[in-house]
Order: sequence, then structure tokens, then C-alpha cells
Amino acid sequence: MSASLPQGFPQPTEANIIEVKEYPQYRAVTYTHTGDSRMATRAAFDPLYQHISSNQIAMTTPVEARYVKEGEETEVSFLYSTPDMTPQKIDSQVMVRDTLPMTVVSIGVQGAYSWESYEQNLQKLKEWLVQHPEYEVVSPPRRLLYNSPMTPEDLKRSEVQIEIRLK
Repeated sequence: MSASLPQGFPQPTEANIIEVKEYPQYRAVTYTHTGDSRMATRAAFDPLYQHISSNQIAMTTPVEARYVKEGEETEVSFLYSTPDMTPQKIDSQVMVRDTLPMTVVSIGVQGAYSWESYEQNLQKLKEWLVQHPEYEVVSPPRRLLYNSPMTPEDLKRSEVQIEIRLK
């Protein structure tokens, strides 16, 4: 990872491991992409980067992609290092929002940030949930992307996650 994690964030899940994780409250700048979810992170990069640059906010890792309506609406976020950061300027293309603490089931992924990899790992989480009926799904899946575009594909780290709670 080339940038630091937001305050209180757990370390990335190791590749091919499924685990339940806790995340603290955090603040992020978000760009909402309508259309093909496979293009969301690419479309979101410029408006999000402009926001952190114009506000002199340090880049953190991961980048978060929430698949609100898969194939139709994706929220891509750059996370602030602390939940109390307040930007001076907010462009109309983005919004700043707070996310409450959450519990997720997560699978660690190593390799390219392909849509196929996302779908395969999401399926593994769905199978895990069938085997753990004590949990219920709270919100749509998300993906956490930890490396820059310059990182070689086979070295990239990510996670696929589903927010859950005990029934």
C-alpha cells in the first residue's frame, strides 16, 4: 500500500481468506456514477482527485466502490484520514458523507481489479452467508481497492465485502 489507512481501519484481509471485520465511523468524498458499474472507478477518479487536491487532503487507501444498484449506480469514494476532516470547497460533482460503524464479511483478493474477479469473490461471500445463517445482509456489496493504477496487476490487493449483522 502506498498510502495510509483511515484512522481505526483494520488491515486488509489476506488473499483468499474470508473473515468478519469491524469498521469505525469514517468520512469520505463520494462520486455517484450512473451506468456500467465496471466503469465507475475510472469515471470517478478525476472529480474525486480534484476534490482532495483543491482541499489539500492527503490520499488514503483504500478507494471504496459501493454497488448501490449493480450495473446502474455505483458510489465511489476517497476516504479521509480522520472522521472530523472538513473540506473548504465541495464541487457539485461530489458529496461529503459520514458512514456509521459497520460489520462486514470480507474476502481478500490479490490480482487485477477485474469485474470477473469481483463477481467470483462476491459469489464466495454469498456461499459463506448461506453457511452462516446467523447473519443477515444490511446493504449492497462494496469493494475496497488498495493500490494505485501503477501497481503491477498481479500485486494489486483488494477486498470484496458485504455489510452484515447478527439476526
